[in-house]
Amino acid sequence: MSFRSIEQLLRRNSKTKIARNIIDGVHDQKEEQCVQSLRELLLASNQLPEKFDDYYLLLRFLRMRGFNILKAKEMFLNMLKWREDCSVDAIANEFKFEEYDAVKRCYPHGFHGVDKFGRPLYIERIGLVDLSKLMQVTSIDRYIKYHISEQEKTMSLRYPACSIATKKHIASTTAILDVKGLGMNNFSKSAREMFIEIQKIDSNYYPETLNQLYTINAGTGFRALWKVLKAFMEARTLAKIQVLGTNYLNTLLEAVDPSNLPDFLGGTCNCPATGGCLFQDKGPWTDPEMVCASKVAFGKGLKSFSELTATIACESFAGCQVDEQISEKIRELEDCAAQTKETLQTLICKQQELTSHIEQLRRILRDGTSADKQTDVQNSK
Repeated sequence: MSFRSIEQLLRRNSKTKIARNIIDGVHDQKEEQCVQSLRELLLASNQLPEKFDDYYLLLRFLRMRGFNILKAKEMFLNMLKWREDCSVDAIANEFKFEEYDAVKRCYPHGFHGVDKFGRPLYIERIGLVDLSKLMQVTSIDRYIKYHISEQEKTMSLRYPACSIATKKHIASTTAILDVKGLGMNNFSKSAREMFIEIQKIDSNYYPETLNQLYTINAGTGFRALWKVLKAFMEARTLAKIQVLGTNYLNTLLEAVDPSNLPDFLGGTCNCPATGGCLFQDKGPWTDPEMVCASKVAFGKGLKSFSELTATIACESFAGCQVDEQISEKIRELEDCAAQTKETLQTLICKQQELTSHIEQLRRILRDGTSADKQTDVQNSK
């Protein structure tokens, strides 16, 4: 095993540990037991498709139902039925929202960077919505399909890319809803129906994906409307919503760095590209390296609960193998060093012996030369 091989193994193992920590996150023991119980219950009735055999997905349904396993199971099965009835996979893979730019112009909204924790930041300027134009360029049905496709993109791309970028498990979104100028008078029946349907989809089929919603510039008109709308929302969702007036900036800056906050909300970002900040879909999910890394970490069989467990065990074993190989190499080098030391000591002894022999020979040579000289002197006499 060469030094290069050791270095490569160490680097590979280090990356594996980082990826595993990102994917695996930190599990609460009680939560993990509940997830395992829900999983086993679904498997027993053959109601857990491989695609959804995911630790964090099951955990989201449990949290939404207060860790009542039977209610979480019911909610999970309702989600599966809804996906089948609405052909959600086809929407995610095939739906084309050609009116995207036109909708953005009359309904300013979009993802723009991340919050301070690394979660995707979503912004809507709902007070600027032109409902008459919106209904001219799209329909409620098509907009809802667009919303579903965006939710699917967030789950499959935005969260994994943010997780890789921050080296933390990211599975929720921070949102800002600017309601300046919005009230009962300009919130039509069709708009209310669309809002209620979207809230139903998000709460029932993508639960626990909202970290915090900051509703800003809320005037008296919106506060009257809010009393109506919140009746259709889950209690856990309501607890994550802050309704703020015009003095919202300090609160936002506690959660979002100014560089990720558009200037029209008091931040420092002013995207120069066409359409401005809300047209850019700015974030780690647009970085090719982050996308590639997230596909490697999240896209090769590491999502299912069973495969995740097996993978972690396998990687831990691989880590042990690396440690064992390194230890073996250390022992090998230590043996080599000991042998080298012994060889050096032998050579030193040999050198001392040779030096002694050389001196003896030189002495003999000197003695012999001196005797010859004496003999020559005597003969000459």
